[in-house]
Amino acid sequence: MAVGMSQAEEQMQQKEEGEDDDRSISRSDSGSGEDSLDSLLSRRCPLTPSLSPRKRTTSQSKTEPPLLRTNKRTIYTAGRPPWYNVTGTTFKEAFVIGLCGGSASGKTTVANKIIEALDVPWVVLLSMDSFYKVLSKEAQELAARNEYNFDHPDAFDFELLVTVLRKLKKGKSIKVPVYDFTTHSRRKEWKTVYGANVVIFEGILAFANKELLKLLDMKVFVDTDSDIRLVRRLKRDIMERGRDIGGVIKQYNKFVKPAFEQYIEPTVQVADIVVPRGGENFVALDLIVQHVHSQLEKRKLRWDISALASAHQGQPLPETLSVLESTPQVRGMHTIIRNKDTNRDEFIFYSKRLMRLLIEHALSFLPLKPVSVETPQGTVYEGKRLSGKRITGVSILRAGETMEQALTAVCKDIRLGKILIQTNHDTGEPELHYLRLPKDISEDYVILMDSTVSTGAAALMAVRVLLDHDVQEDKIFLLSLLMAEMGVHSVAYAFPKVRIITTAVDKKVNDEFHIIPGIGNFGDRYFGTDAPSDWYESDEGMDY
Repeated sequence: MAVGMSQAEEQMQQKEEGEDDDRSISRSDSGSGEDSLDSLLSRRCPLTPSLSPRKRTTSQSKTEPPLLRTNKRTIYTAGRPPWYNVTGTTFKEAFVIGLCGGSASGKTTVANKIIEALDVPWVVLLSMDSFYKVLSKEAQELAARNEYNFDHPDAFDFELLVTVLRKLKKGKSIKVPVYDFTTHSRRKEWKTVYGANVVIFEGILAFANKELLKLLDMKVFVDTDSDIRLVRRLKRDIMERGRDIGGVIKQYNKFVKPAFEQYIEPTVQVADIVVPRGGENFVALDLIVQHVHSQLEKRKLRWDISALASAHQGQPLPETLSVLESTPQVRGMHTIIRNKDTNRDEFIFYSKRLMRLLIEHALSFLPLKPVSVETPQGTVYEGKRLSGKRITGVSILRAGETMEQALTAVCKDIRLGKILIQTNHDTGEPELHYLRLPKDISEDYVILMDSTVSTGAAALMAVRVLLDHDVQEDKIFLLSLLMAEMGVHSVAYAFPKVRIITTAVDKKVNDEFHIIPGIGNFGDRYFGTDAPSDWYESDEGMDY
């Protein structure tokens, strides 16, 4: 790890404060998430990929999956398959392609061509342009006069760059700065990018740092004639960045050309592939794509649901499990909601009562610290108060959302997040489709809610998402009205520090992975609907 890495991580953490981690997997626009989620649920067909042209007035670090745009939000509909195994640990790192070349050599064009040809759902394009250092007042004055060298290694924040790329390679979410070339400064808002199968990292000095080179699985040098690069740079800087022709030529001769000869051109020696003529060299691009496909195939590990079904048979229930005491009242409410003849109004009423009891029971496991307060009578009362920053609720859509009302009734002003997971019928794997989490969630106690848990597949993915957002495992509480023993064991085995809390545990799961005796499809009975066939909730009848 590079020296001073902790400072870069601290810088990223500071940027996370004050930003709402409100997105559909990788990115979202401002506004409420409800309209966009409705749009996603009403359109259940995959959309064709859309490759947006790069706007060079600001740095770009983006994903390129199929997407659906609404007036308020961007929804990514490709769905991310599991990036971890049944033990909850990451089973493969992203394949990272490094693209290096001179300024305006066509690196971004090559990157987009590779993305189009790869045809994999999760690709992140990370630009080195995002990692220019914050300039001092004096340096900004030099930049305004075209006298600051943006092509020198000292102009880049390699410490932050290495930290970001290392986390992205491991599949974690990261914050990427946005650099404004018109003002030579970083914007206040940073972009949130989630992990991917393939990461394409491009920049003029992509091969200039030893720590960066260690993270690159494939190194591609884009070699374009210097005259062509100069023409492209003139067009870009004048039309897109508001520069004058004299300033561009001055900067090119004084900084760009010498930096290319001294720092960029020599790194061609470490490249695995050299691509002459950039994006027009289809033979070279085909070779790159073939190699990446072969590497992805070697790394491919199936997320096998049968492993969950057989891994923990006959084992005692884990100590992290807490089941609400089965009083006559609790058993009576279970009798009502399990009865197939119970009408919808009664089902909702008694489900809500159980949810409220479950939430109250779960809160008793939160750490409390002693506190003294003065009563109206002027005496001191020795009481308790939450020992922690705050509590956040996260529901696994759609049935987990039914528990939000009970949580907000008990916990005043609690923040809420949502996760949507669906089934890929071709692979049989759960896929992450929608994610909306409050800002700075890493310090919170998180109550993760789902109505029922059969195999635990959706719960595993939801917990993994929270961990990737730096939530501490022992601060996650998984709450469900009903669980199967199989699901309890799966979650406890993968995440032994997660507290599992439910009102009842049923022993069996049938061949279709429905809980026996069970409740039926909780979401359908609660909402009075027929669930779409591609929902992957932990509702019984929907979970594995």
